[in-house]
Amino acid sequence: MKLRKMSGQGMMDCKEALTEADGDMQKAMEILRKKGLATLAKRAERETSEGIVVSAGGDNWASLATLCCETDFVAKSDDFLAAVETIKKYMDKCQADSDAEAVSVVEINGKKFSEIITETVSKTGEKMVVGDYARFSLSGPGLFGTYIHFNGKVGAMVEVETSDEKVAASDDIKKAALDIAMHITAVKPIALNKDSVDAKTIETEKQIYAEQVKNKPANIVEKIVEGKLKKFFTENCLLEQKFVKDDSKTVAQVLADAAKQAGGEAKITKFVRFSVG
Repeated sequence: MKLRKMSGQGMMDCKEALTEADGDMQKAMEILRKKGLATLAKRAERETSEGIVVSAGGDNWASLATLCCETDFVAKSDDFLAAVETIKKYMDKCQADSDAEAVSVVEINGKKFSEIITETVSKTGEKMVVGDYARFSLSGPGLFGTYIHFNGKVGAMVEVETSDEKVAASDDIKKAALDIAMHITAVKPIALNKDSVDAKTIETEKQIYAEQVKNKPANIVEKIVEGKLKKFFTENCLLEQKFVKDDSKTVAQVLADAAKQAGGEAKITKFVRFSVG
C-alpha cells in the first residue's frame, strides 16, 4: 500500500515490483520506472494524436504547450490530468523560447519532467510526449492574450506591445488580446503580415496561380497573379484577416480601436497556434 501511494501504480504491479526487489522500496520504485521506460520504447512509433493544450504565465511572460498521448480515454484520465497540472510548474521554470524538449529536461526538486512522463506512462500504458512549446517574454509595456478552446485540443497565444502600462492594463486591450487569440484558434493565420510569409510559400502560390491562367496573355497573367496573391495575404496574414467576431474590421483595426479607447497605441509582435489531433 505504501508503494502504491508513492508510485500511483496498481496493486499487482507494486506487489510484483516488491517481490522482484526483495522488499526494497527504492529498488521497487526503480523497477516501476523501468517499466515506464520499457513501455515508452515499445510504443515509440505510435502516434500521439490526442492530448491537451496547456498554458502558463506570469507578470511578463506566457507559455503554451501541448501534452500528447495516444487515446482520448487516457487524455481524460486522472493520471494524465495530473501530469497536465505538473507540466505547468515546469513551464514556469523553463526559460527556453521554444523546443518541446526544453521542458522535458527542466528539473524541479531533482526530478526532470521527462521522469514525470515516464511515471505516467507506466500508469497509463500509453506513449506520452510534450508535442509543442513556446514562451513569450515582454521587455516593456504589454500583455498576452491566451485562449484554449473548450475541448482543450486547440489554443493560441498572442503578444501585444503597448505604448505604456496604462494601455496594457486597460480592459479594452485585455479583451482585444483575448478575442484575437480566439480568432487565431478559429481562423489559423500562417503569418503575422505579408512580410513574414515564407518566401517559398509565396513562390509556390505564384506558380499555382500562374498555372491556372497560363493560356492568357503574359501581361494579364501577371495582373491576375498579383490580385490572387493579395487575396492570399488578406486571408492568411493575421493583421490583414477579417476579424472573426466582426468581419467589417481587420484584426489590426480591432487592436487599434481598443488601443485608442485605452488612450494609446498597441501592436501585435508575435503569435502561436497549437493543436493536438
